[in-house]
Amino acid sequence: MKQQPLKQWIKFSIAAIICLLFMIWIGSLWILLLLPFIFDIYITKLIQWTWWKTSKNNSVRRVMEWVDAIIFALVAVYIINLFFFQNYQIPTSSLEKTLLVGDFLFVSKVAYGPRLPNTPIAFPLVQNTLPMLNCKSYLETPEWGYHRLNGFGHIKHKDIVVFNFPAGDTIALKKQNPDYYTSCYNDGYSFLRSQEPNIQPTIDQCYRYGREIVRENVQEYGPILYRPVDRRENYVKRCVGLPGDTLQIIKNQVYIDKKPLYDELGVQYNYMVQTNGSPITSDIFNSLNVSKDDRQLLTQDPGNDFILSPMGFQRDATGHFLPVYDVPLTRDAVAKLKKLPFVTSIKVEPDWMGGDVFPLGFGKKWTRSNFGPIWIPKKGATIAINTSNLPIYRRIIEAYENNKLSVENGVIYINNKPTSTYTFKMDYYWMMGDNRDNSADSRYWGFVPEDHIVGQPLFVWLSLDKDKSFPGNIRLNRFFRSATN
Repeated sequence: MKQQPLKQWIKFSIAAIICLLFMIWIGSLWILLLLPFIFDIYITKLIQWTWWKTSKNNSVRRVMEWVDAIIFALVAVYIINLFFFQNYQIPTSSLEKTLLVGDFLFVSKVAYGPRLPNTPIAFPLVQNTLPMLNCKSYLETPEWGYHRLNGFGHIKHKDIVVFNFPAGDTIALKKQNPDYYTSCYNDGYSFLRSQEPNIQPTIDQCYRYGREIVRENVQEYGPILYRPVDRRENYVKRCVGLPGDTLQIIKNQVYIDKKPLYDELGVQYNYMVQTNGSPITSDIFNSLNVSKDDRQLLTQDPGNDFILSPMGFQRDATGHFLPVYDVPLTRDAVAKLKKLPFVTSIKVEPDWMGGDVFPLGFGKKWTRSNFGPIWIPKKGATIAINTSNLPIYRRIIEAYENNKLSVENGVIYINNKPTSTYTFKMDYYWMMGDNRDNSADSRYWGFVPEDHIVGQPLFVWLSLDKDKSFPGNIRLNRFFRSATN
């Protein structure tokens, strides 16, 4: 040890300090077990960590240099990806026009504090499935409980947040959209109504029969898989509701505790646009930033007449509807279209086209644009629980907070004890996409638990337009654009 130069002691001191700080941050004394190894690497050198460098065999040296570099890179990437930063690609249009399909995001995990992994043994940079091999990228054991480290801040209203899909704990491998629970409910409801058209089935009946239908129909749905929290698919949405908020949506306006939460500039809704017969060209759609997938000409299909007739759209001399497009538009895009001389009518897409919303089978006439009021659970808060509001909070009690729940003769039992109150163990959030009418969000699958929060996207580091070919598909104007608003 005395023979080691000063620089080795300095290197050891820096490495030891980093190790101690990491131990304090994580809060685990097990990290101290690394100190003897760090001491040996820099000072005692009892273990020949780089034995191959003195090998007389050139092939051994070359192979081991590659092995050493690969192992170091994998470990470094795993630690960075786990505790600090993660890459995320926008796969759908749910946040347009704020974030676009093809944007690659740099996501900070320290913004809200990184989670310790539920499944610590996993292949880095892969969420749940190894490419080509089509097998799990992680080991199910050991599986750790939820623990979040300190971060730089907390989620605020209007933050864009990356999180694990709450309804992704159970998936039908061949049919993941809609999610497993929605498929079970819909299939169960359809089956029961086909048997007894005059009887309204209960929520429990729909799920019970639906699960059997989904699990037996392997050809359509495939195998049913379970995924731990950190291995569920990543979603990115905007947080519009915080723990303890009472949220309501009235004619697309979000209210928090009865006060309006006004939309960001990029928020858009679906509109039906009719022209006098002239088509809306690709150049016009491009100027409005409407992608090819979102340009739907309803009048191409006569089967859409049942949508158009009640809305009073104009017909030509032959009785056919003049062109009607169903497209998502921002407020600025609507204003631009109104100025075009051949555009005769712009109407909001009918609310019923949004389908059933959370919680399924609730009985209230909530829709995607007229929803609530609904209270968002806060850690430590206690509420009265009854059969009227149980559908809203049942999944929290059973799935997210791991309680046994049953209802017998109108009495709610939690962990085999009758109860009329419930105290929440975690904070919950309400997430919505900026592309409001084309977003599968909390209006459809409910609350996002705090243990599902991944991080906050900081900026776009790459953006590729799927509607164009290389090199025209590279959106240079989006490089390093902020993703926090």
